[in-house]
Amino acid sequence: MDKQQAAPYRKQLLDMRAGLLAQMAEQRGGVVGRAEVAAEHFGRPEDPRAQAATERELAFAIDEHETAELAAIDAALARIEAGHYGQCTDCGVDIPTARLHAAPEASRCIVCQEKVEHRHAGSA
Repeated sequence: MDKQQAAPYRKQLLDMRAGLLAQMAEQRGGVVGRAEVAAEHFGRPEDPRAQAATERELAFAIDEHETAELAAIDAALARIEAGHYGQCTDCGVDIPTARLHAAPEASRCIVCQEKVEHRHAGSA
């Protein structure tokens, strides 16, 4: 797919990126990380340690997910710039436009994505 065909996806990806960055900043309270906010909120002596630890673990998991989502968006934008957007990064087939509309950051066709998910499920 050339850059002109990818333009609507690029706009969608940029909007998603801006929204994600704004959400991260808002939820983190600016430059303070989610774990620090959780530590301040649940770090009082009267709070059970397990509750504070659970909050910190949840904060780290959310941070990890958001970081991965941001990386996927940035990678999709890089594929647009390189002229490879819309092609599966594993097998090279064209990713259906319906999939790209639903998930413009998608880097794999459905078949390859299912293989990756199956491998991860088996190793977990």
